[in-house]
Amino acid sequence: MNKYQVAIIGTNIGAKHYEDFKKVKKRFNVHTLCGLTREAIDNILSNDTETKVSLNFDDVLKVKEIDIIDICLPPHLHFSACKKAMEAGKHVICEKPLVSSLKEVDELEKISKETSKIIFPVFQYRYGLGFSKLKALIKSGLTGKPLVASLETHWNRGKDYYSKPWRGTWKGEQGGAILSHSIHIHDLVSMILGPVSNVFAKLSTRVNDIEVEDCAALSIEMENGTLVTSSITLGAANDTSRLKFCFEGLTAVSGASPNKPYSPADDKWDFLPRAPITQAQIDEVLSNVKEPKSWYAGMFEEIANKLDGTPSDEVTLSDARKSIEFVTAVYDSSRQNKNIKLPINKDNSLYNSWLPLNNKKSKNKI
Repeated sequence: MNKYQVAIIGTNIGAKHYEDFKKVKKRFNVHTLCGLTREAIDNILSNDTETKVSLNFDDVLKVKEIDIIDICLPPHLHFSACKKAMEAGKHVICEKPLVSSLKEVDELEKISKETSKIIFPVFQYRYGLGFSKLKALIKSGLTGKPLVASLETHWNRGKDYYSKPWRGTWKGEQGGAILSHSIHIHDLVSMILGPVSNVFAKLSTRVNDIEVEDCAALSIEMENGTLVTSSITLGAANDTSRLKFCFEGLTAVSGASPNKPYSPADDKWDFLPRAPITQAQIDEVLSNVKEPKSWYAGMFEEIANKLDGTPSDEVTLSDARKSIEFVTAVYDSSRQNKNIKLPINKDNSLYNSWLPLNNKKSKNKI
């Protein structure tokens, strides 16, 4: 078992990454924390005198003993940072959204193959006891055929959140609630139900005075025929994330706890039988599910397994591409007011970018 040296780039969500790397300290060591100011870094490190401090990304890339660059920067910087890190001989962990177009994903895939360095996109919602239980039930065969699913991303984001100048803009955030807030819950649906076949999307800006969307309603069909609805707003009273899967044999529902909107896998889940499946059969399967590490720590552990060459359940570049493809289809559907089929080909007008040609606020550019 190896211990990998990591440099975290960014001090916003990077603080959360730092905390969870400490939970898997047998597998990782945070070698360096890089940020814009020493004050921001010191606020995270506190009494940690071993982690090195840097204010220069290029300097970090020159450190030979660093194995992994963990990118926790604003979205518009992700592509260039991933590219530079791999070309410097480093594996990469990168926060969501990985990049801002299918073209950029495909370019990173090419660089990854050329450098033999792996990109690990961040989808930490995948890791926790709730999804371990659901996966076990699916593997057991008790669930049967999936029928429908419903998703709710009902969060509260106002002036304080958008006080950072890059947020709420096409240039800085690259998108709105579809890209920055509901991207996780849509990834979870693909993780459980497989690829998306087509989507019809309605997007709107109804809550905040911003360029990008903050409300959405989606109708989704999966390749296996499952029908999915997704409701999204940044104007809710509190932050809740809720998932409901109806299978032939049972219904799985997350608890919609206001205390765990960002870790639905750790939320309380109910698994309700549908005859002839019984609760006793469900409970028997669940009794054998061991509690895994969750959230970023669970994701990091799977990354270490992958790099060690042992069985792993890491998020792959292919997973990120499917996510970006779905986002592309959603923006395409909203702008054309029609159902969009996947996959998205290179001749699609949004393959190179879904950003509006003119970034000024306008209802018809969402």
